[in-house]
Amino acid sequence: MTIDATKGIAGLKGALRYVRAYRDQVFVVKLGGDVLADQEALDGIAGQMGLLSSLGIRIVAVHGGGPQATAISRRLGHEPTIVAGRRVTDDTALEVAKMVYAGTLNVNLLAALRSHGVQAVGLSGVDADLITARRRPPVNVVDDDGTSRTVDYGHVGDIDRVDPHVLTALLGSRLLPVVASLAGDAEGEVYNVNADTVAESLAVALAAQKLIFLTGAPGVLRDRGDPSSLVTFADPDDLAGLMASGAIAGGMRPKVEACIRAATGGVERTHIIDGRQPDSLLYEVFTGAGCGTMIVGRKEKATYLGVDLAT
Repeated sequence: MTIDATKGIAGLKGALRYVRAYRDQVFVVKLGGDVLADQEALDGIAGQMGLLSSLGIRIVAVHGGGPQATAISRRLGHEPTIVAGRRVTDDTALEVAKMVYAGTLNVNLLAALRSHGVQAVGLSGVDADLITARRRPPVNVVDDDGTSRTVDYGHVGDIDRVDPHVLTALLGSRLLPVVASLAGDAEGEVYNVNADTVAESLAVALAAQKLIFLTGAPGVLRDRGDPSSLVTFADPDDLAGLMASGAIAGGMRPKVEACIRAATGGVERTHIIDGRQPDSLLYEVFTGAGCGTMIVGRKEKATYLGVDLAT
């Protein structure tokens, strides 16, 4: 037997306890625009989700597509506006979001999954009243540079309600839902909703075991310019100082905020990893060391570390 074969068998044995623990559990996996733009990375993630599905893990994929929406907007002569990591959505930007999120990117992800034998179904938050939102009123925002200002985000929606029955039906049929980050209301209006927030809300509504963000970054860094400063494990208290100092900024900030809300809303473990790295999803799920940042609530942190909260 070769050394590689021996390592492979040892790895399989090591993963067995995770396979048993996660069978029939729900994972919500959010793919960022950087991952969707990299065809090799997208194919790799589709294959990894296919493997997880074959092991009985029920996956809901969520995606936005900020870089792609920005590129199309600029081709149309429309410069996008982004404040504190969130996109201002005027009339033109909303039409772009519909075309890019619910169209091109959703179909591309479905095609990648199909190439790995995964039966997936594309939808958005508008389908079957999955996500009901209301237009966000003008809000006071502190930008990454510390500037405070009032921002009207336009056709951006804040989530009022999630009705996951369509996802439950699809998961019960062993189908993999692929959800684009749009939502609607009872009057037929369509809203652009931050995909990180969509993923968090679906994870909470489904009582998911894990919420995993696949990004173009290795995870949360104490120093944004130093990959070796990766924060591998944290709870909300640990992250508060990093956000206050500005270490967590830009597009990372909504992801961290979504992880904190999910971790305090019943999702056991949340993760931020680099989806472009080979097999990163499998490493994060099936190894103790993982490869990115895991964010948990205080209670789960105590369980994970074997700490008695009463002491």
